[in-house]
Amino acid sequence: MSRCCVIGGSGFIGRKVVDVLLSSGRQVTVVGRSPQSSRQLPENTLYFHGDISDKGFISERLQEADEVIDLAYSSVPKTSFENPVEDILSNLPGSVGMFELACTMRIRKMVFVSSGGTIYGEPKYLPIAETHPTDPISPYGITKLALEKYAFMFHRLKGLPITCVRPANPFGEGQTPFVGQGFVATAIASILSGKEVHVFGERGTIRDYIYVDDLAKGIVASLDYALPGECYNVGTGIGRSNLDIIESISRIAEQNGLTPKVFHQPARPFDVSANILDSAKLKEISGWQPNADFDESIEKTFSWYMGHYGHQ
Repeated sequence: MSRCCVIGGSGFIGRKVVDVLLSSGRQVTVVGRSPQSSRQLPENTLYFHGDISDKGFISERLQEADEVIDLAYSSVPKTSFENPVEDILSNLPGSVGMFELACTMRIRKMVFVSSGGTIYGEPKYLPIAETHPTDPISPYGITKLALEKYAFMFHRLKGLPITCVRPANPFGEGQTPFVGQGFVATAIASILSGKEVHVFGERGTIRDYIYVDDLAKGIVASLDYALPGECYNVGTGIGRSNLDIIESISRIAEQNGLTPKVFHQPARPFDVSANILDSAKLKEISGWQPNADFDESIEKTFSWYMGHYGHQ
């Protein structure tokens, strides 16, 4: 039985990854920064509280694992602009140190979850394949790309069996709204709370929105099938603008007596106009497909937030 250590496994994406790993028959260990997991984990999951910058702590966790999925990251694109130096200091040293340490361990496979939404920058073509130039325009994307470069350096020089995954924009039940990331969560929570939904530009930016269950399965498919030293997009290949998202949510909101209030603002210079991912590379090697129906997934997500935010 494989033993998988999920760093950041109690987060929005990580919690779903844990479920997929357990369903595959693996033993799962979760590492998080909080003394207690921020989301309830299955009973047969071990949780360890610690900082990946602590070499003694992370060394013990890596020694106990056959596989590692690294979802740890302490900022989002919005906060990275507010303090780009802190974005570097809080993310690069710990992860690079962990990659270096992992080179000395008997790890079968390691997956670093990067960012498909910020790595590429303004698109030269759509959908974006992994061969597209990487020219991020946010500190978040630059730091993620730097971590990819370190990961592949350790693969080349020391044989670290690491793969980088570049996910599209995930959404689903349990995502935290109002943190500068996760437009679907923020839009639904805003509508339920009677707040305005902010859209930058005429229709907002175009993004590839993937249901979190599909993303989690794609990450585990990368663990199972992807080649070390390679990067893989995990998206749907379908682009939707902010207004498209609001229109999808509005149909459900209006059935519940709610009318969204949209507030338009000028487009922001740090937002790329569009980001749609081509995931053919992962599909070909693993057979993974994004299977969730978008409208059904939006409806399930809305219902979850109804139970947690309610009418205000």
